[in-house]
Amino acid sequence: MIYNDTIVALATPSGAGAVAIIRMSGKDAITIASQVFQSVSGKDITQQKTHTIHLGTLVDGTKVFDQVLLSIFKNPNSYTGEDVIEISCHGSTFIQQQIIQLLLRKGCRMAQAGEFTLRAFLNGKLDLSQAEAVADLIASDNEASHQIAMQQMRGGFSNEIAKLREELLNFASLIELELDFAEEDVEFADRTQFNDLLNRIEFVLKRLIDSFAVGNVIKNGIPVAIVGEPNVGKSTLLNALLNEERAIVSDIAGTTRDTIEDELVINGIGFRFIDTAGIRDTKDVVESIGIKKTFEKIEQAQVVIYLFESFKFQVSGSEYIKEIEKVKNKYPLKPLIVVVNKMDLVSQNEVVKIREQLETLNVKQILMSAKEKQGIDDLKNLLLSFVNTGALRNNETIVTNTRHYDSLLKALEEIQKVKFGLTSGLSSDLMAIDIKQALYYFGEITGEVTNDELLGNIFANFCIGK
Repeated sequence: MIYNDTIVALATPSGAGAVAIIRMSGKDAITIASQVFQSVSGKDITQQKTHTIHLGTLVDGTKVFDQVLLSIFKNPNSYTGEDVIEISCHGSTFIQQQIIQLLLRKGCRMAQAGEFTLRAFLNGKLDLSQAEAVADLIASDNEASHQIAMQQMRGGFSNEIAKLREELLNFASLIELELDFAEEDVEFADRTQFNDLLNRIEFVLKRLIDSFAVGNVIKNGIPVAIVGEPNVGKSTLLNALLNEERAIVSDIAGTTRDTIEDELVINGIGFRFIDTAGIRDTKDVVESIGIKKTFEKIEQAQVVIYLFESFKFQVSGSEYIKEIEKVKNKYPLKPLIVVVNKMDLVSQNEVVKIREQLETLNVKQILMSAKEKQGIDDLKNLLLSFVNTGALRNNETIVTNTRHYDSLLKALEEIQKVKFGLTSGLSSDLMAIDIKQALYYFGEITGEVTNDELLGNIFANFCIGK
């Protein structure tokens, strides 16, 4: 790909709206804009200062396209580090396409996905982890994911990695210097200080790796499967959680033949609720397929809500407890919440008996009436308790990117090799190899180490115009 030409793309979502923004970036951006823009005050935009906005019309000869606002950002003080022009026009899709086609005729090229941010990276405006955070920021759909993306885009994560890499690089230089004086048998790198550094790096890497468990669920949402027998109120519970009629509710058993999914944000954390087909023995082919999918969704879920009817649980509690034990044994690592529904249909004495039966189980439990929306807040609070948001509240660095997670794991492995070599008296030349590998994986995160394939994979996931 050529990176010294001038690119253009729609920076706002496609479709009609009040206003649309068309962005150009490259060495000829201002010149091309001057050919089609007529300022209402007669200004020559090639002579205007950076970070200024001008009112005028876009024309091609005698043809007038639109009245627009034109913003000028001169290099290197722009998003991409190049000359950037942003045209704010009216949001008609016809106008948008007419302006883009005009700019293409004047010498622009259509930008590829993520090319503006790629140029920002190549021009040193962002490191690679910050560039990836731009995509995460655009995709953020709750407070927590937005907070993490903002912290990473500001360089919180990359600064932490860069500091560790710099310290390790200093010691690596001293180790390499020792190799030049191998015959004199001298040590330039203080082994005690080096060991302290390795311990500190190992501690930080482990903390960042552990944070991925939280970061991944914040970024992608926590899948929660709602399971149980037919007609126990699974769809009613989903509707109560979402506060809308999302799932079909009926007294007829087996109404839900397929899984229904929707997302709810609770205190900034996204939960993906999956209303599954009721689990029962059936000869209905379609319903059987739905039940099979139910077990597939349990496999995929991180939390399972097992729903029972109050009056049935009161009568057959021992049988249901056996079923709960089966699910616990089959999925021992998944948090299980037992919810007894339709508590509005039983007496207070029966409520006490149900509680006594549930106490024999070592599981989280809630008594509720989904129809009356009683106990819904208790369930939401319990779901939140499964997410360790302490690091988020303390504004600590949280890893959300799988590529970063993989590089951190590899860097930790190399650091542990260096530690072993240091304690076992390994020669400097062999330790230097492991140090170089650790530095390589640090560099992969921030972009000191890149290749075209890596950049292609990262920026292909961006939207065009960003």
